Amino acid sequence: MKKNQRLGLWLSRLVIWLVILCTLFPTVWILMASFSAGQSFFSASLVPTKLTASNYSRLLAETDFLTWVGNSLKICLCVSVIQLFLTSTAGYAFSRMRFPGRKNGLLALLVLQVFPSSMAVSGFYILIYRFGLSDSLLTLVLVLAGGSAFNIWLLKAYIDTIPKELDEAAFVSGASHWVVFLRIILPLARPQLAVIFVFSFIAAYSEYVITSIFLNNPANHTLALGLQTFITNQFAANWTLFAAAAVLASLPIMLMFLFMQRYIQNGLASTGTQG
Repeated sequence: MKKNQRLGLWLSRLVIWLVILCTLFPTVWILMASFSAGQSFFSASLVPTKLTASNYSRLLAETDFLTWVGNSLKICLCVSVIQLFLTSTAGYAFSRMRFPGRKNGLLALLVLQVFPSSMAVSGFYILIYRFGLSDSLLTLVLVLAGGSAFNIWLLKAYIDTIPKELDEAAFVSGASHWVVFLRIILPLARPQLAVIFVFSFIAAYSEYVITSIFLNNPANHTLALGLQTFITNQFAANWTLFAAAAVLASLPIMLMFLFMQRYIQNGLASTGTQG
């Protein structure tokens, strides 16, 4: 290996390690703050002089943290399942079926992806109070599960890579589109479906703007709304308690990635090779 190549290799390694350190630093800071005494988020050193678990015990004993977690998990699971159903059926239809408006429908999805969901906040605000839909978890689920144009495009592109000869063989045997979809397409598209499920779950898990409009009753608060109370209202500027809540709130996402890592890796890798 030439000297210039070795130098370039070490420089690339150095850049990678710097990126890793910059990425991990906020996480380590939050973790250390959660074990710090007092309410201040900043300290003289990264590691506190005295470690304490009182923030975690106070979090579980004095707040409705477990209620927030339960509400968030129920909403996220329902949203992810509904989005998975809508995305998979739409992706299969655009990939395998021929119907009037198919091309224009794909273009319309692409145009819709340009506009952020926050543009519809004012419309949601008017509708929920005109029809008395506030403080309803079911209504929030239906709004958040409205589908994702990006996920439909993603799955449609993945289904396009599945050989159509499998469909034709099934049709010759008398299978319908529904049978082909359930028994051929879905099993082969499991890695991509896992990616879509995880992305939908994370998007609903961290949703704040729309959730804050729909939910006013503290009993219906999600994690996003609950965490906001630690730096406002009765828990004003209690940053160490906020840090403890943030650490525990990240556990469901970490566990999901841990158990679905193989499917997510295969789904993302296949997406990258499709160009």
